[in-house]
Amino acid sequence: MTASPSSARPSKEDKFSFGLWTVGWQARDPFGDATRPALDPVESVHRLAELGAYGLTFHDDDLIPFGSDDAARDKQIARFSEALAETGLVVPMVTTNLFTHPVFKDGAFTSNDRDIRRYALRKVMRNLDLAAQLGAETYVFWGGREGAESDAAKDIRAALDRYREGIDLLAQYVVDRGYGIRFAIEPKPNEPRGDILLPTVGHALAFISELEHSEMVGVNPEVGHEQMAGLNFAAGIAQALWQGKLFHIDLNGQRGIKFDQDLVFGHGDLLNAFFLVDLLENGPDGGPAYTGPRHFDYKPARTEDITGVWASAAANMRTYLLLKERAAAFRADPDVQAALTASRVGELSKPTLAEGESYADLLADRSAYEEFDADAAGARGLGAVHLTQLAVEHLLGAR
Repeated sequence: MTASPSSARPSKEDKFSFGLWTVGWQARDPFGDATRPALDPVESVHRLAELGAYGLTFHDDDLIPFGSDDAARDKQIARFSEALAETGLVVPMVTTNLFTHPVFKDGAFTSNDRDIRRYALRKVMRNLDLAAQLGAETYVFWGGREGAESDAAKDIRAALDRYREGIDLLAQYVVDRGYGIRFAIEPKPNEPRGDILLPTVGHALAFISELEHSEMVGVNPEVGHEQMAGLNFAAGIAQALWQGKLFHIDLNGQRGIKFDQDLVFGHGDLLNAFFLVDLLENGPDGGPAYTGPRHFDYKPARTEDITGVWASAAANMRTYLLLKERAAAFRADPDVQAALTASRVGELSKPTLAEGESYADLLADRSAYEEFDADAAGARGLGAVHLTQLAVEHLLGAR
């Protein structure tokens, strides 16, 4: 199939959102200076609204330069709020920068220095107040400096105690203030630290189970972060959905186990991006499996000028919508339905034990073991390659 131009045009109903730090990235890297000028957050609001975005997110320091006095802070918040009102853009998520300033070089919540940990908590609490003021529903925690390069320099068990203490305190603050904000932990295995605590979705989910307010804490997985660890992002998202913990999601592109590339969504592992969109948009009840923002956490390539910045922002949304169309066509294809049946994919949803059946009944069922022909069952093919090929053909517009 070939998508018509209008069918891949974003609107606010698609719930696409961007971080101020994405389009506003000046393209500095460890080896080179900025290739683009700074962007006024108000300009970003207007330009993203024109492109069809629904929301804008930010770290505190993206909106209000670190060290600003109260008057400058209030002025910038007022300008930003006015731009939101003019465009109709919302702020669905807010986060805190706990990684840029040298004070956080050994972490924020898990710094060995107690006074730094206390400062970090106050910085977050102040920004939580702003998040509530702007109507944010989710607050993300990315522990980019919560880690170490030396196994001798960090007591990991104590660090996890302090991490838990920090999240528990901030959750209680939100509860007591009646903000109604949920927390989402963003995993990443490394960079900028050599090793970062809570490196994958699985680690984050295990940590959340130990929290005092675990019901209000979920995850914010990012494509590149899981793929940096060599993991299947769509599979990690499926587990987060299964546990009811997908509170937010960061979409971008990544090509293999290397540094965090933050490419445009789909400009990395395109087939996994296809299956991710299929997973998010096609829930078991026929509606989307995930109803939150489709948030793009990418960086416009360092080679691009300001025109390229907005072209890349548009490319994220268009790619998502094209993949959504392809996924819908894939699911509606009779050949795909037949292949799914042949592969017995739907059979996995049927409980292994019948309703009311016990392990005693299973032991009494000779067909389950004594009379089961394991050789014949082992000879059956799954048809997975055929299914994947059908997906590839839909992805390429060949069907």
